[in-house]
Amino acid sequence: MQQPYVPTPGRATDATAPAGAEPAVPPAPEAARVLVVDDDATVAEVVAGYLGRAGYAVERAADGPTALTRAAARWPDLVVLDLMLPGMDGLEVCRRLRARAPVPVVMLTARGDEDDRILGLEVGADDYVTKPFSPRELVLRVRSVLRRTLPAADPRPLAAAGLAVDPGARRATRNGTELALTLREFDLLAFFLGHPGKVFSREDLMREVWGWEFGDLSTVTVHVRRLRGKVEDDPARPRLIQTVWGVGYRFGPSGREETG
Repeated sequence: MQQPYVPTPGRATDATAPAGAEPAVPPAPEAARVLVVDDDATVAEVVAGYLGRAGYAVERAADGPTALTRAAARWPDLVVLDLMLPGMDGLEVCRRLRARAPVPVVMLTARGDEDDRILGLEVGADDYVTKPFSPRELVLRVRSVLRRTLPAADPRPLAAAGLAVDPGARRATRNGTELALTLREFDLLAFFLGHPGKVFSREDLMREVWGWEFGDLSTVTVHVRRLRGKVEDDPARPRLIQTVWGVGYRFGPSGREETG
């Protein structure tokens, strides 16, 4: 069980926020359902309070089995999930949630180790926040992730190299077979399909796909690797999502074999 931790209201920790400023939290567009899973009652209460005041309908769970039961009873629109839980850790909870449906997950971790963050992304988390954090920052992250679940403003279908995405329906296929993509994987694939042949740095992708001006670039690396595993014939020698060494990535069907 993790050590008790009290979030610090009024302290902005996001790199985009100016010193001494607290990011404004826009109201939720509708009563989206958020399941908060944390065994620390103080953390759960503060997070639930901020999310509730932002207009979300919040349910809480203190452990993995309870979270899975409540999710099954009424499927949430998003899950805020602590990594360190008694009995069943957050990674396993995330795996089981993702096995059922692509519910967005924002993971909380008290550990700043990069391996823990990458593990969370590998099992399907869409974002993560490292403790200590500003509860308002967390609300903004939740808002950002949920915004990307809305139908695209331009629902124009895109297709290339046997891949097709329908942004309006949030559906992607490969050679006619539907792909099981996370929220960010879908957005990343749609972005690549919409910009064939162009090279984008990891910073570009973080800004255009995640909507962040700053962040851990390993997030992009992990998602590209996961996406390759679902769309490439041989992910170790990608032909579609190519690495442009020293620059970034390019989507463009090619006969060349590239690694990276």
